[in-house]
Amino acid sequence: MQRTPIESIPNLPAQLQQYTAGYRLYDSSSSPEARVYALSDGSRENARPDLFLKTAAAGTLAHEARMNEVFHMLGIGPEVLEYLPGSESQADWLLTRAVRGEDCTAERHLANPQRLCDTLATLLRQLHELPRTKHEQVAALAIPDVLADYLANAEHGMHTGRFDAQFCRLSQSDARRVIAEGAGTLHSDALIHGDYCLPNIMLDDWRLSGFIDLDHAGFSDRHIDIFWGIWTLQFNLHTDAYRNRFLDVYGRDRVDQGKLELIGAIESFG
Repeated sequence: MQRTPIESIPNLPAQLQQYTAGYRLYDSSSSPEARVYALSDGSRENARPDLFLKTAAAGTLAHEARMNEVFHMLGIGPEVLEYLPGSESQADWLLTRAVRGEDCTAERHLANPQRLCDTLATLLRQLHELPRTKHEQVAALAIPDVLADYLANAEHGMHTGRFDAQFCRLSQSDARRVIAEGAGTLHSDALIHGDYCLPNIMLDDWRLSGFIDLDHAGFSDRHIDIFWGIWTLQFNLHTDAYRNRFLDVYGRDRVDQGKLELIGAIESFG
């Protein structure tokens, strides 16, 4: 995690100022759409963050705040301390307690790629099975279905000319055809993360301590996460050698190769 020391957090609402007292402040933003600040124990330089504070345009953090609460209640996500919805002239603010451990891009995890692959696949299958293994608890949480929004985002990308060929081995016209023919085959069959990549999975001695960055989480098609699980291993390990191993450990009984190609086409417009 890249962290730049800062003296203060710009435009910090009064309701949140109590949380910053005594902490070292860092800007750890990685996206132009949001600012993310890490708050660490003021007595130790370069200490691991204790809190994270995220701010973005009004209304854009509501879903993430809700899914953080859902995953926390399931024991697999960060605790939300404060969520302040914004207005037309003010931003959203989301304060969470840091999840213990290190994300999966830590050197100790990358240095053991087979174990990392197996861990990611196992944790993903467990996440997807929660509506079955914890049926009553999941049902009571009123988790939103996000599949329609996922497809709408790709539709918007097609209309605006957005296309990133790294996510599929198809031309833009072929990707459009695959989506037109296959989008109707996707179903909300699992509780998904939505951005199942190494930086968003926190491990403590190789045990899951929580998932973070849950702004795309909800009920949707499991192949979205499976696609990203394969992609993130290839991207971070610089090899596609773990694709089959990942699918074997996850369980090929629930994997449709055609849907993985479809998700790649959708992501190229996302």
